[in-house]
Amino acid sequence: MKAYQLGLLILILSSCGGGSSSSSRDISIPPESDNDNLFNETCIDTSRSGMKRCDLKHDNLDRFYYIYTPTNLDSNESIPVLFAFHGYGSSAMRHLNYTNYFPLADSNNFIVIYPQGATTATLSTHWNVGGWTSKSTINDLDFVDTVISLLKDKIQIDETRIYSSGMSNGGYMSFHLACNLSHKIAAIASVTGSMTRETYNSCNPIHSTSIMQIHGDADTVVPYYGNWFSRSIPSVMEYWEEYNNCQTSSITSLPDYNNDGDGGSFYLYDQCITNVQAQLYLMSNMGHEWPRYNNNNDINASQVIWNFFKQYDINGRINE
Repeated sequence: MKAYQLGLLILILSSCGGGSSSSSRDISIPPESDNDNLFNETCIDTSRSGMKRCDLKHDNLDRFYYIYTPTNLDSNESIPVLFAFHGYGSSAMRHLNYTNYFPLADSNNFIVIYPQGATTATLSTHWNVGGWTSKSTINDLDFVDTVISLLKDKIQIDETRIYSSGMSNGGYMSFHLACNLSHKIAAIASVTGSMTRETYNSCNPIHSTSIMQIHGDADTVVPYYGNWFSRSIPSVMEYWEEYNNCQTSSITSLPDYNNDGDGGSFYLYDQCITNVQAQLYLMSNMGHEWPRYNNNNDINASQVIWNFFKQYDINGRINE
């Protein structure tokens, strides 16, 4: 590995957790329970109402995820599912603390899944998407597919409305799912992620797919114009514009709500097959972070993402 590549990888190791420099305390959870049957899933309550930790054995590895089910969930309806993937070297718990999808889930009747990435001898917690994770042997595509199957056994989920969002490496994972597990995934959103060259070159979705990208033009970890392991954001947007056969595109300025002189640009690719869309929020002077109002950003990524997802199912735009 060249020196500049090694330096960039070290930067990724220290920077991909997300949520900017502000920190919040992890939610405490009780000790794990013993799981005598390694082939069964065991779910235990956490200290947060509505949230459980589910442990399972997958490919002979101990894996787990958190599931948040609103206490007022309307079980008479099929329930949408939102996967939220953390960044490289980070954790599901850290990701849930700064994304805070829970109030949105409460008011919009959906379930949130925060999976935990695995580790290898050479890689920290990660999602196997190629690029700098190309030496990984973790089968994360099958892990996600397995979690979906386990969900179906527990809850009447809406299998046409399974969404994926993620920060950094989690954003790459969301694109990876759109390309390789598209028969299960309705729409995806990436924050500070992109598509690795491996994902891009092997992408084979089976339906038109709504995608959202949120990126800062000052991101030095996942540069807007790409690098040796990552496609540029313009090329990613072009791929989905062409794949979805979008007929129009437009660029508008984003409001500077916090009056710091920085707003951004909103790119919309519209009139696509089955009325899906591709959207890009390019944030001025924003680095490698998950934008939030309480972090002095002009958008709240979690709210923007759900407002986008709720318009689509696996067949395209929902007719209401």
